[in-house]
Amino acid sequence: MKWDWLDALEQTGCVNEETGWLPHHIIVEREGEIVGACPMYLKLHSMGEFVFDYEWAEFAHRLGIRYYPKMLVGIPFTPVTGMRFLTDSREDRQELVQLMGQALIQVAKQNKISSVHVNFCLGDEGELLKRLGFIPRVGLQFHWQNRGYQSFDDYLSAFRSGRRTKIKRERRELLQQGITIRAVEGGELTMTQLRIAFRLYKGHIDRLYYGRQYLTQEFFDQLSRRFTPHICLILAERDSRTIAGTFNIQDHEVLYGRYWGAFEEERYLHFNVCYYSAIEHCIRKGLQRFEAGAGGSFKQLRGLEPQPTTSMHYIVEERFRRAVDKHLRQERDLINKKRTTLLDGSQLKKESS
Repeated sequence: MKWDWLDALEQTGCVNEETGWLPHHIIVEREGEIVGACPMYLKLHSMGEFVFDYEWAEFAHRLGIRYYPKMLVGIPFTPVTGMRFLTDSREDRQELVQLMGQALIQVAKQNKISSVHVNFCLGDEGELLKRLGFIPRVGLQFHWQNRGYQSFDDYLSAFRSGRRTKIKRERRELLQQGITIRAVEGGELTMTQLRIAFRLYKGHIDRLYYGRQYLTQEFFDQLSRRFTPHICLILAERDSRTIAGTFNIQDHEVLYGRYWGAFEEERYLHFNVCYYSAIEHCIRKGLQRFEAGAGGSFKQLRGLEPQPTTSMHYIVEERFRRAVDKHLRQERDLINKKRTTLLDGSQLKKESS
């Protein structure tokens, strides 16, 4: 939720009518000064959101309702929880969030738009939107939490013995193949490395039957000029050649894993680059959390535990709204039960009270 990131997406054409993301940001002004804002996009499809509503679109069609375009408040292509409504610290935040929520509803109704979606929002925002008639949707992601680890060995000691042995073997096998992994961040980053990151991203997307490339070489070039303090690349190398890597974003507390790619396929390479080396980087930097993106129960085997996420949804048409509300009530129960089951099967030893 940073200006340089959102602006670079627009300036390089990653979000526009052609890609199905039309920027229509909401701002609140008092006496000519901006006191509130939220990033809003008119969406022509449901791709790149990570809160999946394809079944809703199909049901709306059966009801004779035009589902697209819809309104989305969120960060394009980014399943990261964070502030969705920016407010001036001198103003009443609750009042401004509710005002922007009301504005979103009004815009949808006046323009005959089916729905408004606020993805991966903060808890306080969700509660305020719920008062306006937004319906909550709960999801699950797998996050690593730093339990005060001082080293990677500390992290390993948190596992049950069987899993700890398997991780050590997965790490050892890469070393035997002559592969080394390192994190490159901030001022160390070069344009060449970011162009390699783009090639890794594009190559991976091209290999996926459902993949769709949104980000461009020009976007990565802009990041090299505007965003390097927040970028961390984790690169796997052999004989001084990059063979795989991940593109990550970081702040002073959290590492956000975003894109993975590989020029060569090796056993255990994905797990070592995407998870073990990312966690090792977090421990070394004193970061408190690693969010590895959407999906993947296998992440729990690497010490990432299921955490709930929240999105809020406003459906304009009453019949459609009732159906979605009923569906989400049932889905929330299933998600909560699934999380409990996953936590019961954790590979981490229980913390002593």
